[in-house]
Amino acid sequence: MDELEMLPIPLLEWYRDNARALPWRPRPGSGDRGDPYHVWVSEVMLQQTRVAAVLDYYARFMEALPTVADLARAEEDRLMKLWQGLGYYSRARNLQKAARVVTDQLGGAFPDTYEGLLALPGVGEYTAGAIAAIAFGLPEPAVDGNVLRVTARLTGDEGDILRPETRRRMRAALARVIPRRAPGDFDQAMMDLGALVCLPNGAPLCGLCPARAFCRARLEGRTDTLPVKAPKKARRVEERTVFLLFHQGRVALRRRPEKGLLAGLWEYPSAPAPGDGALEDWGLSPLSLEDGGTGRHIFTHVEWHMTCRLGELPSPALPEGWTWAGREELRRSYAVPSAFRCFRHLVEDRVR
Repeated sequence: MDELEMLPIPLLEWYRDNARALPWRPRPGSGDRGDPYHVWVSEVMLQQTRVAAVLDYYARFMEALPTVADLARAEEDRLMKLWQGLGYYSRARNLQKAARVVTDQLGGAFPDTYEGLLALPGVGEYTAGAIAAIAFGLPEPAVDGNVLRVTARLTGDEGDILRPETRRRMRAALARVIPRRAPGDFDQAMMDLGALVCLPNGAPLCGLCPARAFCRARLEGRTDTLPVKAPKKARRVEERTVFLLFHQGRVALRRRPEKGLLAGLWEYPSAPAPGDGALEDWGLSPLSLEDGGTGRHIFTHVEWHMTCRLGELPSPALPEGWTWAGREELRRSYAVPSAFRCFRHLVEDRVR
């Protein structure tokens, strides 16, 4: 991969002029290091989420939980509310598990080695590499989808980037060329190059790329075929009925099981469609039921097709593990997953 050996100098020069200004980042070329807590939280938020969407979440999160000790002590419902809308809620739970390890077992200090970071709950190779390089100045690559795409195009690598052996090979190649004096800038420059220039969807902006003179995909006319990525398996479709049940201006919520999809989160009660027997199983008898329309939500491996039913309950009695929520509780206390966002307007019309 000779092309990688030519990359660091033009890449870092490009980064100093084109880096995205992000609140958790040190200034490009300054030699400053990022705060490990800030880098860690931001990188976990950025998994499966666009930068623009993360900025407001990051600001609210840091205002509410400014230190790793604050995160370790936070009540779960408060943490889930801060995370509401980002999805992949297991990320937030793993953040707190790792925060408790750092606080209770490591004296409040993050591990300052790649291996130590990798041992924290929920921290994978990419996140460990990012923290190690950006916060501790260690020459560790941070290899995510953007970096894999840039590396595959630059070197003409035809390996499937979804396969672990391809990732390991590319990570090893990057580790050999990452500049020891600026590993954090190098990793962030690779991220930005993939996000701003070497685009994932549509034609890459090769005329703006600092590696255009030696990029094999551009020189060989293969930017449309690289990187190689095996097609994903079709998502499983689940038909579900969602019940919006009200009583005196409040809506019923139930907590989902502690394992599985959306584990431990509050939801508008739902059941596999047609759901006709669910209300009887729950011991609930609405005065009437109305059609609330349909909605759809796509998870990584499953797609929910939802039919909504609305009803008013004559009594405040609810099954164990359920609760009532008014407008203020929904705003401040309960994290209802974005899967149910398509029915939020129906709730807002009825709650007080």
